[in-house]
Amino acid sequence: MEVFCIKQELLINEQIRAKEVQLISDNGEKLGVTEINKALEIAYEKKLDLVLVSPNSAIPVCKIMDYGKYKFEQAKKEKEAKKKQKIQETKEIRITPNIEEHDFGFKSKNIRKFLEDGNKVKITVRFRGRELNNIKLGENVLNKFINELKDIAVTEKVPKLEGKNLFIILAKKA
Repeated sequence: MEVFCIKQELLINEQIRAKEVQLISDNGEKLGVTEINKALEIAYEKKLDLVLVSPNSAIPVCKIMDYGKYKFEQAKKEKEAKKKQKIQETKEIRITPNIEEHDFGFKSKNIRKFLEDGNKVKITVRFRGRELNNIKLGENVLNKFINELKDIAVTEKVPKLEGKNLFIILAKKA
């Protein structure tokens, strides 16, 4: 169950402190400059709220509307906008410096799929024991991945050694 919290940012009904307001009816027509009491009466007759929509103008602008319905519509629009956002993930692929040809093909196919889905990919070469003496092997493997995927990906971070790991980050071309 979802609970909507109405946060009030517009002044309504008795909260409005101006003496005269520019009034707009519920169907959008301008009713002209009116005293606040008369504007409130018109709103109460229609069983709607008087909402201050533009407080900063010379004569404040008020509109007659159903404030609860208006806030509900705003919340609904915000929720829809959140649904349409795509959250970008960073997928990680771990390899060793002496990767076999078949494994390389398999990993590059997976990386290609991740990139097409709109994710970033972090390729990490893990060095174990004496492999740390031959960092060039790891750089060659990473460069091989870059060349293999250059049609779809751009290198966001160049090869960087961090502890026993050498990594790069690839992102999809714009």
